[in-house]
Amino acid sequence: MSTHNPYELSTAAKAELCKWWGTIHSETASGQARADRAILRRASDLNAVACTPAYQRLYRRIVAASDGVHWNSFQQDRMAAVVGLLAHVKEDKEKISLPEAMSCEGGKDNPVSPLRFRRLLDAPDTNALFISLRRTLPLIGGVVGVLSLTNDVFGWNEHVQRRWAYDYQWPDNPKN
Repeated sequence: MSTHNPYELSTAAKAELCKWWGTIHSETASGQARADRAILRRASDLNAVACTPAYQRLYRRIVAASDGVHWNSFQQDRMAAVVGLLAHVKEDKEKISLPEAMSCEGGKDNPVSPLRFRRLLDAPDTNALFISLRRTLPLIGGVVGVLSLTNDVFGWNEHVQRRWAYDYQWPDNPKN
């Protein structure tokens, strides 16, 4: 983890997350990997994610990959959100960010309505963001860039929110 930016994961931590994601979504995933993915997909909030052995095992590996740096509680919550959400990502499309996946060219028939998107941007805390994104991922078919999701959720702040607002394709005549 970067010592100067608590909102950014180290390259080693990102690599560990990507390796784990590839393992749980592999065609040849072990019974344990499939069970871990299923358990995490059922977790309805951050507490449920953090209390799973699947998350705790991965969390320990990520901390070790980050040279054992102590994480603040907000970083732990954001990591739980990232892991819980990655269990719902079915396909890694490197160049597709979440706001791009939530909208279509020209904003017509967006998978995620402008109202839902605005509510997502207004999430008051990490748990609310997790719950909202957990409900949103099926609307986009679970197809998004794994690292994009990881970076944006772990680094969630006003800058990310503004970037998302610019990246989302707002319809010309929104119905809601």
